[in-house]
Parts: sequence; C-alpha cells; structure tokens
Amino acid sequence: MTVIPFSQALRERTRGGHSASEGANFMDDLMKGNGSREDYVALVAQHYFIYEALETAAVAFSNDPEAAAFISPQLTRLPALRSDLAFLIGDDWLSAIAPLPTTERYVARIHEVAADGWAGGFIAHHYTRYLGDLSGGQIIRTLMQRQFGFETNGVGFYLFDEIAKPKEFKETYREQLDAVAWNDDERERVIDEVMLAYSFNTDLFTDLAAAKAAA
Repeated sequence: MTVIPFSQALRERTRGGHSASEGANFMDDLMKGNGSREDYVALVAQHYFIYEALETAAVAFSNDPEAAAFISPQLTRLPALRSDLAFLIGDDWLSAIAPLPTTERYVARIHEVAADGWAGGFIAHHYTRYLGDLSGGQIIRTLMQRQFGFETNGVGFYLFDEIAKPKEFKETYREQLDAVAWNDDERERVIDEVMLAYSFNTDLFTDLAAAKAAA
C-alpha cells in the first residue's frame, strides 16, 4: 500500500479552500489591475493584525517540541508590515487602521489555539500564511510594484531577504510536516484547521469588498 506523505495529503485535501481564497473578487480585481492603491493599503492593514496575532503565538510556542521546528526568524513579517504601513499611510498608521470583522474572528482563533497550547492548530495557521506568502505572495509583490510604482517600500511584506532559495525552504518545511508524529485523528484536525484558515482569508476579501463599497 502506498503511503501518501502528510504534506501531500494536506495540499490535496485543502486545494479547494485555497482556490476559493485566491479567487475572491476583491483580490481578483487587485491582481488584474482593477483595484486602487487604497485597496492595497486596506489589505496590508488587515495583514498587520493577523501577523501580530500569529507572531505573538509563535513566541508562546517557541519551546514546543512540535511547533518549534517551524518557527524561524527568516519568516517574521511584522517589522516589514510596520515599515510598509508607515510608508503607505504615514507615521500615525496605527491609529488610522482597524481590524475588519473577519480579521477579528481570525485573530481570536489564533489566540484561542495559542491559549489551548494546540501546536497542530498553530502549525496549521503558520503553514497557511507563510507558505502562501512564499508562493503566491511573490506574484502579488510584482503586480503591486508594477501597478503602483513601488520599489521595495510598500511591498516589504512580500520580500523574504533572508530566504535565498524559497523553493528549497518550502520543501524543507513540507518534510518537517511529514516528520511530525501525529496520529490520523490529529492529522484530520490539522487539515480542518487549514481549511478554517482559508475560509477566514476568503471572508476577509468579502469584508474588504464591502468596506470599499461602503466608503
């Protein structure tokens, strides 16, 4: 019997959720050049709150035997997000932004996983965000640079200067997923949590579109 590596099963089982997230209208418009600079800034602002929660959780899990292998300063995004928002909005950026309803739920879920000490749940959110950033995020960076005339300021979030070979980094990450000694039930829980993370991303794009329409 052929045993499918967990990283492969995870990718195949969650492909539908990933595709739905990528295809959300707000993001689709932004990627096709039909969005505005303000749309992009709104997206960056929501990323700030999500990554603040995720990287706070990373500190809590830094000594966890399962989660620690996935936590790397090479992935840290908060400093870049702060710099991007200062460039895009100004020094008073923090007082100018607020989390949307889906972001609040997303952040609450990450905090809940951390409070429960559930390493598998943390890894699910970590995987969903960072491997996405290392993959599709690079396309987003190129398109935003082209549309809005950015060089590196404003798109620092998508620049992983400390990861020389993203493809190899992702392959190592997936090998680490395969190495975690989860039983079948825990693997199912992790897959479900990844699907939840993708649903948050899709709902966030809906929120962003609604906020844009109401502006």
